[in-house]
Amino acid sequence: MKTIASFTINHDILKKGMYVSRIDGDVVTYDIRMKVPNMGDYVSNGALHTFEHLFATYARNTKYSDQVIYVGPMGCRTGFYFLLRDTVSKQEAIDLVRESFAFIRDFEGDIPGATHSECGNYREHDLAGAQAVARDMLNVLKDWGPDDMRYPE
Repeated sequence: MKTIASFTINHDILKKGMYVSRIDGDVVTYDIRMKVPNMGDYVSNGALHTFEHLFATYARNTKYSDQVIYVGPMGCRTGFYFLLRDTVSKQEAIDLVRESFAFIRDFEGDIPGATHSECGNYREHDLAGAQAVARDMLNVLKDWGPDDMRYPE
């Protein structure tokens, strides 16, 4: 079988950041790398789950809601894929991610969509863990721009 594109990225040199993973027609897939791959430090399941609920809720409630295709965690627990229509510029995508992460960092209250009837694993959430990841990534992305969105070679 053909190797999928994401497996061709050299994970030995990949750092935290936000990268353009692929472009398929009018859909841009962003790789939001929150942990350095294969270093033994991964986002816990509970934090990843909470991050997903908050990130998806925030992004889908902005002026870009109709351009958001997908927000979801990577199975390796080192980050998220964020799929947007190409009508959102790279700078706007970075800004939206920063705003989403600030929302997560500052969030208080009940996690959206985290009740028994709304979620398939409603007991496994970790708001403090999600907020720690958001704080770290806001620092990583502080000066990030479109020119930084290429994978390292």
